[in-house]
Amino acid sequence: MSYMFACDKLNKNNRNNKKAEKFFGGQKQRNKMRKKHIVLLCSTCFLLLSAAGCSLQSDSGTCSMEATEVPDSRKLQSDPHIPDDAQGQNTKEESVPLLTEPERNEPFCFVDAWGEWFETTIDPSLKQHTYDWNCLERNGDEITYEKDPRYVIKKGIDVSHHQDNIDWEKVRAAGYEFAFIRIAYRGYGEEGSLNLDREYETNLTNAKAAGMQTGVYVFSQAVSESEAIEEAQFVLHHLKNYSIDLPIVYDPEQIRDQKARTDHVTREQFTKNAVAFCEEVKAAGYQPMIYSNMYWEAFLLDFKQLQEYSVWYADYEIIPQTPYAFEFLQYSESGCVDGIEGPVDLNLWFIPRE
Repeated sequence: MSYMFACDKLNKNNRNNKKAEKFFGGQKQRNKMRKKHIVLLCSTCFLLLSAAGCSLQSDSGTCSMEATEVPDSRKLQSDPHIPDDAQGQNTKEESVPLLTEPERNEPFCFVDAWGEWFETTIDPSLKQHTYDWNCLERNGDEITYEKDPRYVIKKGIDVSHHQDNIDWEKVRAAGYEFAFIRIAYRGYGEEGSLNLDREYETNLTNAKAAGMQTGVYVFSQAVSESEAIEEAQFVLHHLKNYSIDLPIVYDPEQIRDQKARTDHVTREQFTKNAVAFCEEVKAAGYQPMIYSNMYWEAFLLDFKQLQEYSVWYADYEIIPQTPYAFEFLQYSESGCVDGIEGPVDLNLWFIPRE
């Protein structure tokens, strides 16, 4: 209740604003006001949640809601796959129970990775997830999901050449069971050339040898269906000598604070591109999947046309904000994993029990 109430107050005067303009900057005066609103929002949420006195308690192996303290709201960073982005430093935290997810009353408000708030409406016709966030708990760098008898959980990472040399045996020994490996990326300049990730062969080979389940993703800058199909064919060609266990992921991106070839791509076109990529992958006998976040689900992809594809959802808030179905959760871009120097993206895989 408190999250939605405060968020509604924050956004009620901006219902007709242009979401894309708000997302990509250029509104310095609004940004100043937004900072004041966010401070007010945090104070309001803290007071209301403290008064409610909610906490997480589990007994008999199941999750239930009772009483609680409010954990620190650690804002994590932005889209994790933008080439050459610097990664944040990792910090250690004590094990802290997490808050329950926001109520899904309309209008629905969410915060992006840069701390900006948005308002959308939830489409009840779309598939919803059934995860119980009372079972989600932070333990230092990691988030765990335990005591939900409906799911088996596996820990994983996703990597590119930015992680340099990886000791995959150490990664596996640290308890990580799967990895998504960047196989290719398209430049976001006008030319939009397709490139192989220079470490994809080494990573695929060594991760597999260490006993990891593997999938691949492509950082897309496609502006048309033909370019999305080109990206899919490029990936398929370079995968033909490898076997993978997990999906081939379409990772569409918009570039923040720099001019990019996708700046003027519409929601309709982004959706067509995603369908074209996924259908090309599916026709080749692989499972396609779409990488997304709450902003993309609200404004940049029409998920009514994407319901047959699995979703890898990225959200660095304490509680994943989406109400929609997803299979994989990327919850951090600043994880610390034995065998990898520097920060790495951390993920959970929710596997339904048979």
